[in-house]
Amino acid sequence: MSSKILLLFVFFLLPSITAASEVHISAATSLTDAVSELVINYEQMHPDIDLQMNFAPSGTLAKQIIAGAPTDIYISANPKWMEYVQQQKMIEPNSQQILVYNNLVFVGIPNSKITSLQDLLTLRRIALASPQSAPAGKYAEQVLLAAGLYQQLSADKKLIPAKDVRQALLYADRGEVDGAFVYRSDALLAKQARILFTVPQELYPQVAYPVALTLSGSNSAGAQEFLVYLLGADAQSVFKRYGFIAP
Repeated sequence: MSSKILLLFVFFLLPSITAASEVHISAATSLTDAVSELVINYEQMHPDIDLQMNFAPSGTLAKQIIAGAPTDIYISANPKWMEYVQQQKMIEPNSQQILVYNNLVFVGIPNSKITSLQDLLTLRRIALASPQSAPAGKYAEQVLLAAGLYQQLSADKKLIPAKDVRQALLYADRGEVDGAFVYRSDALLAKQARILFTVPQELYPQVAYPVALTLSGSNSAGAQEFLVYLLGADAQSVFKRYGFIAP
């Protein structure tokens, strides 16, 4: 084979050798830091895989998937949104598992005297993620309803809606509100705000993060392998470091 022909052969073959296989992952906002670290770790071990991340409230992600957004793996912060996507027959049901658990806490300025839900009535501004699209906000709403506080706080216009749980945390961290309902994993990332109390578990459903392959993901070896990695011991140790609870 002449040198010119060999060079042409290598030129046309090279893209197929170097092109990484793309895997699209849609994950709940509260998983941003933990999953981002796992993506970096995995891509270092598997340079042939290109993991494309999309972080947003679980409800927003569900609607994007149904609208046709490229997604191979979906991680929700609420089983109901996973069920919603599955009802549209866009999830491989046999792949669905619980990835991690979390807890709801209330954060605010250090040295605050707020220690329980009843103390919230003394505050002026309380942030929570939008209950319509963010599970953290829906859980917080359920807690306030169960505690008999929602109507009064709402009538007094003390509840400040945020786009997602990270924005609610940011409001509290900047002192723009007196406190906020967030996940424990988010609270650990705060620079100024501190956990004032843990919300009683009996007032809301356990915070579970289901993960599943979409129909396109079920046909992707890269997506299947990354899902196995997420459920494995190495990834679970990273989730634990960020405040999540192993299933």
